[in-house]
Amino acid sequence: MKKILYTCMAILIVPAIANAQTDTLYVYGPGGPFAPINECAQLFGKKHNIVVKVTAGPEANWIGDALSNADIIFGGAEYMLTSFALKHPGMIDSSTRTELYKRGAAILVRPGNPKHIKNLADLTKKGIRILDVNGAGQFGLWEDLAGKQNLIEEIQRNIKTSFENTALGISAWKADTTYDAWITYASWHYRLKDITQLVKIPTAINVYRGTPIAITNRSAHKDLSELFINFMLSNDGHIIFKKWGWE
Repeated sequence: MKKILYTCMAILIVPAIANAQTDTLYVYGPGGPFAPINECAQLFGKKHNIVVKVTAGPEANWIGDALSNADIIFGGAEYMLTSFALKHPGMIDSSTRTELYKRGAAILVRPGNPKHIKNLADLTKKGIRILDVNGAGQFGLWEDLAGKQNLIEEIQRNIKTSFENTALGISAWKADTTYDAWITYASWHYRLKDITQLVKIPTAINVYRGTPIAITNRSAHKDLSELFINFMLSNDGHIIFKKWGWE
């Protein structure tokens, strides 16, 4: 009787082990697209019984691990992934490079908009203090916007400090409330709702950047990586990206 019982238990246990979570996809990139990609990763992981680990932030913080185990690399703008590929030749499989969704720029101001900033022209007013991030997907962003309205010199005059990446910019915004405005991606507002208010820029004069993603040549899970990217391109994935400020 015991033999029969143990045999039955073994039959039940083997499929359970076979279905256990054994695969992990390692995904790396800058902090900007982290929120939608990570939310997609959690949903995709549950559906397919795998772990999708998304690590984001300044490249220096994760490149050591990525060189050994990265399955997927994403960028906060097309030029960012191109720069990454040039810096690390042979790491990315260029044939798998895919554009996810675009995101537009906006002006972030303090909650309640105390300086009554409604457009780019308002940023040229005397006494307005602008925070700038000169990197991390935002190279040339404010200048491209200002150039369309012939406001480059006037806006530059009101930029008080520039930072190398968004993490440093966020820290400064939190620490120094004398900053009135920040020209960045609208998507950052959805990560910083408690300390920012969104001033939208009309589509006709806005500037957009892409969100590229690619599978690495060293990935041990190329099929799963492709499946994950296709999930992000699906309607379910698009809904998540739109929730976080992408179009």
